Amino acid sequence: MDTKKEKKSFVDKWLSGVEKAINKLPSPFTMFIALFFIVAIFSFIFRNVSVINPSTGETVRVQNFFSQAGLEWILKNMTTNFSGFASLGLVLTMTLGISLCEQVGLVDAVLKKSMGNVSRAMIPYIVALIGTCGNLASDTCSVLVPPLAAIAFLGVGRSPVAGLLCGWISANAGFSANLMIAGTDSLLAGITNTSIKILLGEDTTFLVDSACNWYFMAASTILVTIIIGWCTNHLIEPKLGAYHGETVVSTDDLTPIQLKALKRTGIVLLVYIAIIVAGIAAGPLANQKTGGIVGSVFLSGLIPIILIMFILCGVTYGVSTGVIKSERDVTSKFTKAMANMGSFVAFCFAGGQFTALFSWTKLGTIVAIKGAELLQSIGFTGVAFFICFILMTMCINFLMGSGSAKWTILGPVFVPMMMLLGYHPAFIQMLYRIGDSPTNAIAPLGAYLYMSLAVMNEKYDKDMKLGTFIANCIPTVFILQFIWIGFAIVWYLIGLPIGPGVSTLLPAGVL
Repeated sequence: MDTKKEKKSFVDKWLSGVEKAINKLPSPFTMFIALFFIVAIFSFIFRNVSVINPSTGETVRVQNFFSQAGLEWILKNMTTNFSGFASLGLVLTMTLGISLCEQVGLVDAVLKKSMGNVSRAMIPYIVALIGTCGNLASDTCSVLVPPLAAIAFLGVGRSPVAGLLCGWISANAGFSANLMIAGTDSLLAGITNTSIKILLGEDTTFLVDSACNWYFMAASTILVTIIIGWCTNHLIEPKLGAYHGETVVSTDDLTPIQLKALKRTGIVLLVYIAIIVAGIAAGPLANQKTGGIVGSVFLSGLIPIILIMFILCGVTYGVSTGVIKSERDVTSKFTKAMANMGSFVAFCFAGGQFTALFSWTKLGTIVAIKGAELLQSIGFTGVAFFICFILMTMCINFLMGSGSAKWTILGPVFVPMMMLLGYHPAFIQMLYRIGDSPTNAIAPLGAYLYMSLAVMNEKYDKDMKLGTFIANCIPTVFILQFIWIGFAIVWYLIGLPIGPGVSTLLPAGVL
């Protein structure tokens, strides 16, 4: 008998070490309560530290939790820290709709009807493309794509665990890339223009628009899709092995009643979509100023719009098949959906207290400003500087989840500096977006990470812990990050435009 053990590579050993270390951490609830007190202690230690915010010129000072102001803050805000936690309402709202469709059998029926001729090997690429472009719907994408990706994988006979991981990485690691102009483009361009005015004055006409990164980000969407799809097929799923969970898709053929129910559901869905399209075209759901989708009521109200869609489809299918006989059946299914999210709700209480305290103490803001000052003081430029800037953004991303908040701090420092060195402000914004995206999938402070882990434990792998979840994401995240950096450098060296009429270099005469 061969007693030789297969030797693990350095990367495998490192990933195993990361997995074991994170898995030894306490439950998310306990961990974030502990982080709350750690931040509170740091706020006391660094209570005399202050910096100047380059975006406002105001002094930012660490606020001490162990003070009268800290006592008043926690007593007045503990409840709202929980109820106002951004991901709580979004996750629970979307869970109601998705779970209803699953419980009545609609999801199972759609999979049987639509996945029969779909290539198993192409599913990860389809999920990656949808997840990457899904940032058009902002955070909604992080809630919808992972569980639906798991179901899609299950429908073609592949591991739903790999599918959920693929969906999670797609919705987060490629957050800045998109084939279309998204709300993120408008948000960041506005901050960039504020930073330009610091150097050129309030009356300057040299500004960037929402499409200033479009060419590069559209090309990046294809890049991100290919990398995530390939990594899912060749790294994530082989490492996970065969799926042996209890959740499966029935192999029985659809009955005539189910086929008729699907037809009715399809008609209801088409009518609903027609109403939404009409609302956008006629104006009520469009941007009241531009008439477009970006900044529209449609996008800002996308969560209730999607919820209504799920409820209409779920109820139609359930009534048609006899699964739903009265409103009590709908209520019981909603109740069951919420019961399954108990662990996530508990996390939201602890996570809400931690994130609120971290914001109130100003520690994250000060770390970001100090990091920017350090990189600025190094004094070199060119490709080496670009890489350092991206890597610094990556590091800050583990402490500050909001992309706009980070750019509000970093933009006023680096946009004027890079303009003086001859670079276009849209180019430094592009580099920031590369550093701000991939590590979203492994940032432990991201609330939606724990939502996906809760779904994983509830449906597909009850034993998976945080460390295992993150360790399975790390290879894809770092491969994507470094290839994306290389892609940007090649783009810069070739001198390709990064948007309509926008190059990497500052136009002559601007200064």
